[in-house]
Amino acid sequence: MTPAHVPLGSFELSDPEFWLRPREEREGAFLTLRREQPVSWSDEWEFEGSPFPKGPGYWSLASHEDVWHVSRNPQLFSSGRGVNIGDMPIEISEFFGSMIAMDDPKHFRLRSIVSKGFTPKEIARVEDYVRQKAAAVVDRLLEQFPERECDFVAEVAAPMPLQIICEMMGIPPEDEERVFRWTNVILGVGDPEYAGTFEELMMVAMEIYQYAQALGEDRLKNPKDDLTSIMMHAEVDGERLTAQEFGSFFILLVVAGNETTRTAVSHGMHLLTQHPDQRDLWWNNWDAHTRTAVDEIVRYATPVVHFRRTATEDTVVGGQKIEAGQKLVMWYCSANRDDTVFTDPYRFDITRTLQPAQVGFGAGGPHFCLGANLARREIAVMFDELRRRMPTIHTVGEPDYLQSAFINGIKRLRCAW
Repeated sequence: MTPAHVPLGSFELSDPEFWLRPREEREGAFLTLRREQPVSWSDEWEFEGSPFPKGPGYWSLASHEDVWHVSRNPQLFSSGRGVNIGDMPIEISEFFGSMIAMDDPKHFRLRSIVSKGFTPKEIARVEDYVRQKAAAVVDRLLEQFPERECDFVAEVAAPMPLQIICEMMGIPPEDEERVFRWTNVILGVGDPEYAGTFEELMMVAMEIYQYAQALGEDRLKNPKDDLTSIMMHAEVDGERLTAQEFGSFFILLVVAGNETTRTAVSHGMHLLTQHPDQRDLWWNNWDAHTRTAVDEIVRYATPVVHFRRTATEDTVVGGQKIEAGQKLVMWYCSANRDDTVFTDPYRFDITRTLQPAQVGFGAGGPHFCLGANLARREIAVMFDELRRRMPTIHTVGEPDYLQSAFINGIKRLRCAW
């Protein structure tokens, strides 16, 4: 990809229309910001039908260095005042974001409890299941699509992470379709296909929340061999998760654990099709390149486009004075294209070294993605299954992208083999 020339002042990141512009233009806009104004002021957009007032604006952070700095200094840059650009009451922010919308000590307490379900031992325990689900996805393609063509998102990228999260949480298979629909609505806000109003979003969120509370209460009384039981019975300093805390964490987990891996796998397949030399290099020397290939897919795709922080005191970021209470938006999509950090950043290179680190899972600090290792494993296993059993699979045509400034999602992507 070659970014287009987009002059400073010819775009506004808050404008929903910006996210409908060709990708080359959006990449060009962020390139302009990194070179000319890496810390820039953005006005907020007034969204029709929103129950919340228009916000005061925010500082956009385009460079890897500044995103890294803000992410790793939680005392200076708060998550507890909101992680989305628009301001919402803290209760609603925590309802949707669980621990990612909290500061310590609340964040530390909650993460300490739920991390009991994401230890290396627990991730290793689901390894066989990850392989079984990846194999089942390929079995279905070979058996049910004699025309050798299908929607890659619906048939490959979406089912495996959804099934794994459901299996880990103890959600029965008959409820998987419902969970899939919920995640599309939660992260599809802004795309008319999925959620048109705040009321629709809240209605679906309450459905998830009530489902989760019932599941958590059941596992308290009837523990099973699943992540829900582990988390509901885990204790830190004598404290357990409340049913309400589990309900909010469940929203975060089923949405983040499903959508972000789905997005990475979808982009990965399209990138490997566009770059057959990289595909052949990986396919022919799997063990040597898997770690770097998976991280390069995540860097290039950057499934989560941004998160926000709020300055807790007057400070300076990238030479720009920031006042206490002002918002800062970390544009991960831009940080992952920073040519002061990544050589030839618009080139897809599966041999790219792991250091300096890409920020597709966050830029470190206490909010680094809890499920990063699971996501990496899922991506690797899915592509391993495809390259061994369907080595000619490739995408056909251009992706149908999600209209979103938050998730770099792909709704549909045709593939053939």
